[in-house]
Amino acid sequence: MGAEKGFLKFGAQTLVERALTVVAAVCPQVAIVGDPAKFSRFGTVLEDVYRDAGPLAGIHAALRQSSAELNLMLAVDMPFVSPDLLTFLFASAASTGDLVTVPRTGRGFQPLCAVYRTGFALPAEHALRAGKNKVDAVFSGLPIRIVEESELEAAGFSEKVFLNVNTPEDLRTAQTGSL
Repeated sequence: MGAEKGFLKFGAQTLVERALTVVAAVCPQVAIVGDPAKFSRFGTVLEDVYRDAGPLAGIHAALRQSSAELNLMLAVDMPFVSPDLLTFLFASAASTGDLVTVPRTGRGFQPLCAVYRTGFALPAEHALRAGKNKVDAVFSGLPIRIVEESELEAAGFSEKVFLNVNTPEDLRTAQTGSL
């Protein structure tokens, strides 16, 4: 992208400001996992215990420091996620004792827009210690609640809400709304 994705403008806000606004609408406590030097102006910043280990390390860091049983993880580069979707995911998570409640679309799992119980920190740590950094791989053998695309659609959510802004073209597409 040529810049920190979180600082890219999406409408009147940066992507990080947008993500924080959406999460704050449904969560009483919000934190960013990242570099405090970059993100401290936005509020609480948590640092990875396992550096340069990708999103799984971020999930692990957040869960290790959380006092909540249910923890929402949202990537900063998903500008179409809404408070309604997050409320739906929390309700789905609360109805089960599974460690993870994760949407799955035709593009696969959406682990960076999912609800994790604090108990997921331990299997995440085991994977990170073993050098296995892929979030989806940790799901294997664990009790997870998969929210299938058909269930999302029945609740009024399109798989397009999970669009990731990874390239300048993705950002232009998102900004013009031509999904």
